[in-house]
Amino acid sequence: MTIIKIGARIAALCAGLVIASAAWAADTYPDHKIRMIVPFSAGGPTDVIGRLVAERLSEVLGQQVYVENLPGAGGNLGVETAKRAAPDGYTIVAVSTGFIINPSMYTTIGYDPLKDFAPISLVAASPNVITVHPSVAAKNLKELIDLIKANPDKMSYAQPSTGSTPHLAAEQMKQMFGLDMVMVPFNGAPLAINSTLGNHTPMAFTALPPAIGAIKDGSLRGIAILAKQRVAALPDLPTNGEQGVPGLESDTLTGILAPAGTPQAIIDKWHEAIVKMAADPEVKKKLDTLGFVAVANTPAEFSERIKTEAARWDKVVKAAGIHMD
Repeated sequence: MTIIKIGARIAALCAGLVIASAAWAADTYPDHKIRMIVPFSAGGPTDVIGRLVAERLSEVLGQQVYVENLPGAGGNLGVETAKRAAPDGYTIVAVSTGFIINPSMYTTIGYDPLKDFAPISLVAASPNVITVHPSVAAKNLKELIDLIKANPDKMSYAQPSTGSTPHLAAEQMKQMFGLDMVMVPFNGAPLAINSTLGNHTPMAFTALPPAIGAIKDGSLRGIAILAKQRVAALPDLPTNGEQGVPGLESDTLTGILAPAGTPQAIIDKWHEAIVKMAADPEVKKKLDTLGFVAVANTPAEFSERIKTEAARWDKVVKAAGIHMD
């Protein structure tokens, strides 16, 4: 027998052992606690969805899924920690759209969103929303754009985090209409909303959940939902497209990933559990109340969404000259 044939047989044997090992792992999985890393502080949109997933999947999988908050560097710290974890299904990470956008903004970054992770599912999406203080004269999106044009460098807007999709949605609107408005960054949506409630910044671009209460009680005026369709939580608030301003649709996404190399059978088990969770009427109702829409797409669909979002926001980031160290 030639050395080449011996080498081929050894390679085939090794491949068979890997496949058998993966199958065995999936059959016995999970046999102990599972860590879900949330790369943000407790209380934010990613944390809220992550904890909902952890609670429900603990029931479905028969083992505790516990949340570990690892905030820092715009989410990069927690994501990089998840990347380095063993690909055995016992470390999962809940990510926001920042996971997709950060590689376009940061000079150095310790992960590749496509190569270093195995997508499981996009769990939920929350459309972004534009709100204004009641003293602002504009009652709709076109009136707001005209008001900003008439007052260059005088209208400021609050945003929850530099590089977040609410921030980039504002930058995209500036680029589309040649607007001159002042960006005021905050460390979180609640602070951005509070600034607009106090009329320190007359406008705010945020994800929907932190703005719902203020819109409902009238302390802020909802100008537009940046989505294809209206949302159940605010059925009377029109979308940007309904107001004749297409192209501004943007979401704050929450998805679940595993480190690259995690056995496909384990990925499939997680995906099936998330689909089951998202179909639960109680879960749907809770997500609607929070301003989220359940998605639960396939790993392949989630992977494609990551590619699409990365390409879209990369253009906005470069045109706006946004850089993070």
